[in-house]
Amino acid sequence: MSQSESVLQLRLRTYGESHQNARNILIHKFCVPAIVLSIIGLLSTIPFPFADEPGLHWGGILAVGMLIYYFLLSPAYALIMCLYVGACLGIVHGVLLNLSPGASLSLWVGVFVIAWIGQFIGHKIEGKKPSFLDDIRYLLIGPLWVFHAIKTKKTGV
Repeated sequence: MSQSESVLQLRLRTYGESHQNARNILIHKFCVPAIVLSIIGLLSTIPFPFADEPGLHWGGILAVGMLIYYFLLSPAYALIMCLYVGACLGIVHGVLLNLSPGASLSLWVGVFVIAWIGQFIGHKIEGKKPSFLDDIRYLLIGPLWVFHAIKTKKTGV
């Protein structure tokens, strides 16, 4: 195991410590991907300088930054995240092409708020605070943890 993979395994394990309850895990499997999608979508509504193409937006810039971070942690997990982030960008692009800016903003705000409500309900059930309250990096570890749990068919790490 490389040093970067051991850092990833430590972060996944630490994240998993506050995600042991089966209902909380299930909530996270839906809400974490929805939050990532909604953040990319929200950022896509902010005008990008010198760009008339709907495919170039701040959400795409965030997506590239996320993927660089994931590649530094683990190329294998980064490839999984490339698929998911690519799907997010495709969905966001479709929304940008088919909804007005105001409707797009409303959609992403709605998804964001509902998904975070779900997250906090999950943590209330769990009886533990969200990991990102201790370390902001766990906002980026959460999506990896969800895909790790699906990949390994475990309910937790």
